[in-house]
Amino acid sequence: QLQLVESGGGLVQPGGSLRLSCVASGLTLQYYAIGWFRQAPGKEREGVLCIRSSGGSTNYADSVKGRFTISRDNAKNTVYLQMNSLKHEDTGVYYCAAARVCPEGHYDMDYWGKGTLVTVSS
Repeated sequence: QLQLVESGGGLVQPGGSLRLSCVASGLTLQYYAIGWFRQAPGKEREGVLCIRSSGGSTNYADSVKGRFTISRDNAKNTVYLQMNSLKHEDTGVYYCAAARVCPEGHYDMDYWGKGTLVTVSS
């Protein structure tokens, strides 16, 4: 059964860090572009970062530049989102998703996880 499962979310204070993981089953992530997306309460889903199968990345959100990084461990079939210097506005449900390429101008992906909640609060 094809699945993407996110983990690593939780409650963190402003300025803190979290590392989210996206683990795949039934899908070999190294052949896909993997994106991280987030949805804050009452807002539309937005793209955060996407890593291509070649290893290069695309940043969709200026607000995370210099704070978030995306990486992949093909041996573990896992993609990570390292989030540092977290802010209140980073609160939301974070989703990973897979597609053949990182999307441009849209967020249509082929496979989605169910998300993990990140809450940044003091």
